[in-house]
Amino acid sequence: MRNIAIVVDTNSGIKQGEFEDVYVVPMPFMIDGEEYFEDINLTQEEFHKKLEEDAQISTSQPSIFQVVELWEELLKKYKQIIHIPMSSALSQTCETAKNAAREYEGKVFVVDNKRISITLKQSVCDALKLIDQGKNGEEIRDYLEKTSLDSSIYIMVSTLKYLKKGGRITPAAAAIGTLLKIKPVLQIQGGKLDSFAKVMNEKVGRAKMIEAIKKDIETRFKEYEEKGELQLAVAYTNCKDKAEDFARQIQEAIPNIEFTYVEPLSLSISCHIGSGALAVGVSRMVR
Repeated sequence: MRNIAIVVDTNSGIKQGEFEDVYVVPMPFMIDGEEYFEDINLTQEEFHKKLEEDAQISTSQPSIFQVVELWEELLKKYKQIIHIPMSSALSQTCETAKNAAREYEGKVFVVDNKRISITLKQSVCDALKLIDQGKNGEEIRDYLEKTSLDSSIYIMVSTLKYLKKGGRITPAAAAIGTLLKIKPVLQIQGGKLDSFAKVMNEKVGRAKMIEAIKKDIETRFKEYEEKGELQLAVAYTNCKDKAEDFARQIQEAIPNIEFTYVEPLSLSISCHIGSGALAVGVSRMVR
């Protein structure tokens, strides 16, 4: 057993017990007035069924009391804890955890990693490697924060319904976009979900995302590409077969970059973009 534990939330896409010494805090959801917890009593399939049934769904942050209780239990077995919440640009979870960690100086290190989903999962894998290399909690936190912006995600949305619901586009824009069958391509860089492009069909959208990732590799991440420090991954919402096909397409287009996995997007993102979304992410990784 390692002497440092890692705590992350389900926004990383990591399942309970998937990695040794990694502990996953479930993200809470309110659905039609009832509370659910991702990967505890709410599966991906159940969530998307409720989404498609037009249930009233809202996200929340984990109770800081439950998080601190987990820290207390883990500190009985481990010397230090690395806590990696979802991006501070998307939730108050990180700031809340940082405030609580002041009572655990030298023992609990909260990372403002500015990532989510497949890129956040890579940060957890990096932290495990750094622990195995003998780094301590402070060194790992500093590395993950220093490299937090060394990642990109591009997401093609299948429907405008949920962007309209979340207030990210106006009802008029959603109506026109639906009429014209426009599919937005969004980007996540530094934790913020922003508009990137608009396309008329999935084929064009896939090509646009691959082009964008290639450009990032050739410009922003050129140094890391030359060192073999980049990895690619695909994420999706409720369309696994399409995602696996998209992954094959990416591997053919960018064969020189390591491809790691095809994973569902976190439910916190799915809540805002709906089913049928495809995403590709590139991240710097620890060798």
